[in-house]
Amino acid sequence: MKSFFLSAVMLLLPVLLLAQFSTLNGKVTMDDGKPASRVTITVKGTKVAGTSDDNGKYELKNIPYGKHTVVFSSVEIKEQAITIIFNKTTQALNITAIPAEDSNLDDVVIEGATQKKKIETTGFAVSVIETKEASLRNLQTNELLDRAVGVRVRQNGGIGSEVEYNLNGMTGRSVGVFIDGIEISTYGSSFNLNNIPPAMIDRIEVYKGVLPSHLAGDYMGGAINVVLKKDAGQNNISASVSYGSFNTFQADASLMTRAAKSGFTVKASGFYTHTDNSYEIWGKFSKFVAPNGVVTRNHRAKRFNDEYRSAGGRVELGFTNVKWADQFLLGYNGSDTYNEIPHGQTMGRPYVGRFSEADAHVLSVVYNKKNLFIKGLTLNFNGVYSDRNTYIQDTSGWVYNWDGNPRLDIYNRPMYRINQGQQGAKTMNSINRKITTVRANLSYDIISGHRLSVNHMYYTVDRNDNDIFRPVGDDIYRTINDIAKNVTAFNYEAQTFGNKLKTNVFVKLYQQSTGRTAPDIKVVNGQTVVTTVVSSDNRSTTGYGMALSYTFLPKLMFVGSAERAVRMPGESEIFGDPADNVIANPGIRPEVSENYNAGLRLDGYKIDKHRFTVSGNLFWRNVKDRIMRQANTNLSDQEIELSPFVNIGLAQALGFEGELMYNYAEKLNVMFNFSKFNSLYKQEFDAATGQRLSDYYNKQLPNEPFYTMNGNAQYRFNNLIQKKSIINLYYNFGYVASFRTIWPESEWFTTPTQFSHDLGVSYRTPNRKIVVSFDAKNLFNQEMYDNFGVQKPGRAFYLKLNYTITNF
Repeated sequence: MKSFFLSAVMLLLPVLLLAQFSTLNGKVTMDDGKPASRVTITVKGTKVAGTSDDNGKYELKNIPYGKHTVVFSSVEIKEQAITIIFNKTTQALNITAIPAEDSNLDDVVIEGATQKKKIETTGFAVSVIETKEASLRNLQTNELLDRAVGVRVRQNGGIGSEVEYNLNGMTGRSVGVFIDGIEISTYGSSFNLNNIPPAMIDRIEVYKGVLPSHLAGDYMGGAINVVLKKDAGQNNISASVSYGSFNTFQADASLMTRAAKSGFTVKASGFYTHTDNSYEIWGKFSKFVAPNGVVTRNHRAKRFNDEYRSAGGRVELGFTNVKWADQFLLGYNGSDTYNEIPHGQTMGRPYVGRFSEADAHVLSVVYNKKNLFIKGLTLNFNGVYSDRNTYIQDTSGWVYNWDGNPRLDIYNRPMYRINQGQQGAKTMNSINRKITTVRANLSYDIISGHRLSVNHMYYTVDRNDNDIFRPVGDDIYRTINDIAKNVTAFNYEAQTFGNKLKTNVFVKLYQQSTGRTAPDIKVVNGQTVVTTVVSSDNRSTTGYGMALSYTFLPKLMFVGSAERAVRMPGESEIFGDPADNVIANPGIRPEVSENYNAGLRLDGYKIDKHRFTVSGNLFWRNVKDRIMRQANTNLSDQEIELSPFVNIGLAQALGFEGELMYNYAEKLNVMFNFSKFNSLYKQEFDAATGQRLSDYYNKQLPNEPFYTMNGNAQYRFNNLIQKKSIINLYYNFGYVASFRTIWPESEWFTTPTQFSHDLGVSYRTPNRKIVVSFDAKNLFNQEMYDNFGVQKPGRAFYLKLNYTITNF
């Protein structure tokens, strides 16, 4: 028996050895150090195959022991074949891919199953803006957003001025703005989309209307989520510097490094921006007032008292891609801003001497882990604490004209307002905000294609206002404002019918409380009497909705979403914001909206070397107690300097947006998009009395552009100056239809039709380390306007130099 057993073992040993299997894993990167996604990896002579993910990582299992050839291929790289002897249970192989002759991912956006495509096919009305190319040019992050379909960036002037975002008719705080899922207000005015360079950003997600649960919050117009760069798989350093019109100087630098063995990761970045914003204005909103009171419009002058400078830095230390965490990072973000304020809400009267200063110190912790404790359980946690300070000074009582000189009275004397500043009473106001934001998401994959998740967002602000022109040292004169918010979302995601149908159903619970302690100052019998007024408010409600997508054909997809959304008033809407000319309105109510979106998307349809992507989306918004900046109704006093946010009652937005993208031979890219909607006032009668409330029923809401178009083209030349060098040419145009800035019809207060053209060129050296770019914006020096008729910069030129080191 023993001899028989030994003989059997000897006969079966070769078979047992042949039956052993190995696992191969690694990472595929391009020759510039960036990950290569969607690369197909096959083992010749076997059925083993796989693809690299968005980070370039891959894993192949069940490879038989022995000598095999592993092939790496995709339309974007040259095919590579590597022979390996598999004699271990686990083996690693990292390769550097060489771009194909007619393809370059850094210069032409190539559609595929990328993170962009995954997000845009979830059923939500969402667009993803990639920043690889933009980071090499003289483009602001807000400029990228302004070119996206359905997005209008409302900016009161040049770099550093107040910004508001309009997504298909929804605006203000109806639109959430996030950095990595954290509300951007946490970081302060000194760290915003005005000054975060595209080089720090991986992508921008623009959700119009319905929001997914991981961005749960009290927003109903949609959200802009800026996703900062996270992958530290390749050590790299990059820096850029640019200079251009209006004495505009910008610089940024970033560092990413990771120790391969320990996973210890360091990410650091910084930026500096300065501009005089001294551009010329000449439109009908620019005027000169003579001593006799005669107003001359279309007065040509240079803007003044509009200097802006900002500097900031961000450092994150921790571990990535280790057993106990996919990402664990502790961070600090510091920023500082000086901003001169050239006028109020409108350009009616220029200011001299009014300015604001802001700084912020932000601490953060991030923890992400897939398969936490059990397979399929994922935790994402992001906590931020911010100490923000804003100082507004306005002490000069002189009244100025747009020629930069004091305005004269009928006796040719400079006009002066006693005890007044440029905008109301003199002020030297310090505002301190302590903000805490926590967002946590826990999800579980029940079975393949089915996921349950819960997301909780907690946000609180403690705000302390102190004006030096009030008695110092007495707390009774201080104004203290507090706001706390909780939003919890539960959602269920499913992929069925062979992954053709994707559904997402969710419920959101909203709760917000506010508190205010403010002085009430009165003069009684010649004496000043100060009393303290304390008020509070607590609200809670529920929202719900769903999103779905269905793939009819391999390239044709339907996307639809619907939601009952609730939006609580924000801090500046309740308590005011002197830096942005906003008056407090403690009694403002939440707004409730019914949002519907339905669209079709033809993705990446190919005919030979031609590739098309076409998408269209129909949207409908019904809003109760709509919150918006108060528009003027008085024709005799049209140029107000400051105003509150108010509830206007019922409003409705109904419209359509479309986008066409065309690519030829991976060298020519053309894009065109448009958005047109009616944003109407729908409050005709008072619910209690039945009386007619307004003459503006069913009229377009003022100060909102309702018809926009954008188009751009890009062409790449290879090997034109040097072998392996790349030249890109760019063209962009933007169109905004005419719209009123106030409620009554008035020729002088109707923003005219706007049409701008931009040109650009960039040159990348063969080693890919240096990129030089030149941009000409508003080439034909057209009149460009935004909020309440504020004129934006005319023709401008910028030169930028980028330098990058990878794999150091």
